[in-house]
Amino acid sequence: MPLPEPPDAAVELGAHAADWRAAVRLAGEALVRSGAVSPMYTERMINVVDEFGAYIVIAPGLALAHARPGRDVKADGLAVVTLAEPVRFGHPHNDPVSVVVGLAVRGADAHVSHVAELANIFNDPAAIPALASATSADEVRRIFRKGA
Repeated sequence: MPLPEPPDAAVELGAHAADWRAAVRLAGEALVRSGAVSPMYTERMINVVDEFGAYIVIAPGLALAHARPGRDVKADGLAVVTLAEPVRFGHPHNDPVSVVVGLAVRGADAHVSHVAELANIFNDPAAIPALASATSADEVRRIFRKGA
């Protein structure tokens, strides 16, 4: 099952976030705009960080905001938010974050396969800086396609 491409509605570039909660909220709102999730999913993504900490900051400058599959997930979806000014999530090595990728999946199998695909994409050290400096949703999608 291939990683979903972020539609235009799920890409927000050069956004402003006061803190990590606002950054995750932007990713959640992008997933809502794309039709992948209902607004409750955004709150669940924030709760994951409150409960488990900043483990979602999976690489320098990159956070993978997500929550478990649930009734608030309508379809598998991917959102990308780049931040004009990076924010701190509290990760000891990978802060501050300039790119937040929001992931929503309907099932556990999709979660595992999508996270593995994202890991492959972000194994390329140029991927995160390329996303951070992207100027269009088409450019964001090209970066994801290149790494897949």
